[in-house]
Amino acid sequence: LPSAKASTHFLHPSLQAKMSRPLQARRLEGTEKNIWVEFVKLAATYSKVNLGQGFPDFPPPDFLKEAFVRALSGENHMLHQYTRAFGHPPLVKILAQFFEKLLGRDLDPMTNVMVTVGAYQALFCCFQAFVEEGDEVIIIEPFFDCYEPMVKMAGGTPVFVPLRLKDPKDGKLMSSADWQLDPTELASKFSDRTKAIVLNSPNNPLGKVFSRAELELIAHLCVKHDVLCISDEVYEWLVFDGKEHTRIASLQGMWDRTVTIGSAGKTFSVTGWKVGWTVGPNRLLQHLRTVHQNSVYHCATAAQEAVAQGFQRELQLYGTPDSYFIQLPKELQQKRDQMVQSLDAVGMKPIIPEGTYFLVADISEFKSDVPDAPGSDEPYDSRFAKWMVKNKGLAAIPLSAFYCGAHKNNYSNFIRFCFAKEDSTLKAANDILQKWKRERTSP
Repeated sequence: LPSAKASTHFLHPSLQAKMSRPLQARRLEGTEKNIWVEFVKLAATYSKVNLGQGFPDFPPPDFLKEAFVRALSGENHMLHQYTRAFGHPPLVKILAQFFEKLLGRDLDPMTNVMVTVGAYQALFCCFQAFVEEGDEVIIIEPFFDCYEPMVKMAGGTPVFVPLRLKDPKDGKLMSSADWQLDPTELASKFSDRTKAIVLNSPNNPLGKVFSRAELELIAHLCVKHDVLCISDEVYEWLVFDGKEHTRIASLQGMWDRTVTIGSAGKTFSVTGWKVGWTVGPNRLLQHLRTVHQNSVYHCATAAQEAVAQGFQRELQLYGTPDSYFIQLPKELQQKRDQMVQSLDAVGMKPIIPEGTYFLVADISEFKSDVPDAPGSDEPYDSRFAKWMVKNKGLAAIPLSAFYCGAHKNNYSNFIRFCFAKEDSTLKAANDILQKWKRERTSP
């Protein structure tokens, strides 16, 4: 037989040509860019202190690490193999027990709970399961940036409604509570084409915890227009100053139309484990299971076992001072206050968050530090954040990244910091800011 190399001589020219047909699926158009790819690379290259991406640099609690070690090194060798596709039985059972308490209703662990590869996959399952061509999905701005491309990939049309900043009282720092929905404007976004609304409370990036009155407004409109609610509640335990997180699925008329999404990454400070979940009625979750079984199919067994043990501990300690769900927000509130003081002292105007890992600051007073870019349509905060990491070694994320393209320049004087960091990290950030202040004020 002739060699493979020699045989190519006899191939028809058209068979040797490179592919010329379009390869990209149409649903991917306009979704290629990702803010995290760009800014993570910048932070890795230039930053001395990274307060950009939202993950803790402190360890998870000892009891959870010990649970993972037991799962990996214990005698139950089946924890190294596949478990139930829609959730490891011990985990879905304890999640059902926990959310029965939180939602005030009986839950079936096999039909009302599904485990996902982080909250990110839970969101993807929701949009793929419910949204199709011609559907509209209301997204409240600012929003976690994956909502928009995921809606578009499913064939839907995002419809945006902003939280509008109310002027704070004289002499007071702004609060995330000062960013509010306009009821009339929100109502105007609902139509016969509206399939769902995405709610994120506590909100990333603002740290806003939606009040019960705001949630009742959203619930009323969902019921009136027969609309689904995809409720991203990954920061549900991270609320400060005595605020209370209200779960919209607990409001009248909302259980039957709400998928609630949670995250072990944010709950137990283990973002790299990628364990998330959805809670809701079987009539909704059955469609998520279809997407799940035809995409990732299965989530890591040992991580699910460890998270299950973590929740078992927390259920026993629920509401007590020893609960991690009590301890973590107290620690983060102190870190938040430390970050507020650092930013306020150098002239950035912090917006005090009611929850989450994040704090947004107004950088209007620093416009003289960053040169203009004539002819550029890049939002100011994006240019500022790039300049800051390159010239000061401090990484943050522009708030405009959390707005749709048409609205990016409407709120381009703010950047987002993550304060879920070791005290030493926050001190290093403060040192950079203080040095920057001295440079700005020196003759």
